[in-house]
Amino acid sequence: MALTFELDPSFTPALREGVTALWADVTNAGGAVGFVAPVTAEEVRPDLLKHLVAIEQGRTRLLVGRDEDGTVAATAFLALNDHRLLRHWLWLYTVMVHPRLQGKGYGRDLMAATADAARSIEGIEAIRLTCRGGTGADRFYAACGYKEVGRVPDAIRVAPGDDRDDIVMLLPLGPKAALPRARGGPATP
Repeated sequence: MALTFELDPSFTPALREGVTALWADVTNAGGAVGFVAPVTAEEVRPDLLKHLVAIEQGRTRLLVGRDEDGTVAATAFLALNDHRLLRHWLWLYTVMVHPRLQGKGYGRDLMAATADAARSIEGIEAIRLTCRGGTGADRFYAACGYKEVGRVPDAIRVAPGDDRDDIVMLLPLGPKAALPRARGGPATP
């Protein structure tokens, strides 16, 4: 099974519910996507609405990966910079693959599709993201071609006495920086 990726899908109620459910499932499986488990879909919904407002305003783009049944199985939000000195790169947020698909190469497929989507946006030369230390996410992103460019110790408080580093990573999008695909499947920008 391969995921089918789509940049800027129509945001239907079904897509909204699919992204909300994915976000809750990823969080509850231990994913570092802005919440600490346990979380409900209702608790996730306000953060998704913030993303939707940014999409409506043209400041954010959504990449969705669907499985063979059309179920939302992966997402990434690409946030454009509006400051004139920063418009040549974008932020990557809320990168998620459903827990039932993790460990099978779909995360690498999502990251390759994300890089392809970013390359399709005029003037974008790099992707920047942050990740929570202590989760292994930095190793995953490094395997996808990202380089650590900064770290803020203890910037993320998961719980009292459990502070994690905020790791900043960068992927240049020049022709030499193409990401290998796990299964060679095409992305649809």
